Amino acid sequence: MDHLQLQPGDIGTFDHDAIPRLLLPSPATLFEARAARLRQLAAGDVPGIPVDDTLRGYLTLMAHVADAQHAVVVRLGPTGVPLPDHKALQLAHAHNMPPLPATGDRPAAWLRVFARLLDALDAVADPPPSLPTALVTLRATPPDWLESVATAILGNCADGADPLRAPFVAAALQVTWSVMAAQLDAAWAQPLVTGTLCPVCGSHPVASVVRSDGRYLHCATCESEWHMPRVQCSCCEADGKTAYRGLVSRQAAAEDDGTPPQADDAAKVARAETCDNCHAYRKIFSQEHDPRVEPVADDLASMLLDVLVSEAGYARASGNPLLWLKDDT
Repeated sequence: MDHLQLQPGDIGTFDHDAIPRLLLPSPATLFEARAARLRQLAAGDVPGIPVDDTLRGYLTLMAHVADAQHAVVVRLGPTGVPLPDHKALQLAHAHNMPPLPATGDRPAAWLRVFARLLDALDAVADPPPSLPTALVTLRATPPDWLESVATAILGNCADGADPLRAPFVAAALQVTWSVMAAQLDAAWAQPLVTGTLCPVCGSHPVASVVRSDGRYLHCATCESEWHMPRVQCSCCEADGKTAYRGLVSRQAAAEDDGTPPQADDAAKVARAETCDNCHAYRKIFSQEHDPRVEPVADDLASMLLDVLVSEAGYARASGNPLLWLKDDT
């Protein structure tokens, strides 16, 4: 696909019919690329996203998880998780609902995907110290407990998402939904009434990413991306109320100074888009400043930005499916 080259400030006034409204995932390459990015971040090779030793270990663990996701996708094949029947897709379309809803009944195949994910993780040659013990715990978890964790994850309910099991369950759900989404005809997915929710599955985005043809929100569940003009808040959809805060050093976050962006500016690889209407924020990553940005991986690695923006009085709009913290953390 040829991408449009937009200049700063053009997005809010551009002919949106010329911009792809929905980008469906490509599971065959998605998780492999995520694993590579996680390792790059863990190695400290992304100047705009500083990583400490504790986070480095977790990023390495999640890189193994992404490797396992890729292995499961390869084993499943492109139609390994079937789509809902045509009648269900028609009904969703008629009522302007997501065709692959994350809430409600789940494909039974997700538990098979979860088991295959654990098998792939068992094959890791040099596992992190915590992984073998975690796998024992995960294999001993009853299916009904796994289902309850999945319900909490897909419902964006941190209270019911056990921090140890949730990242692995979320990883299986990502594989399940992305394989389905990749088979979907994009015409079945319409913009929802709430434009900040994924038109494919109805989930919240994990972050947004600026590509050559605009700003896209990246779904935390099915890995689809949908376009939203940058003048709009990705949390409440208010116009003209957003500002950007970026990491300028390990110790400080600063508001964007409004200067014209320069390519390869490390300070603008990862920023927080804050809104003074809803007082929430969501991170935004720029391919202009680092073509290898990957929303889930970069969001996970930029926790320092979360801390600093939270201290400035803004609440995170939605979480990362690969990290679930206890309430007292």
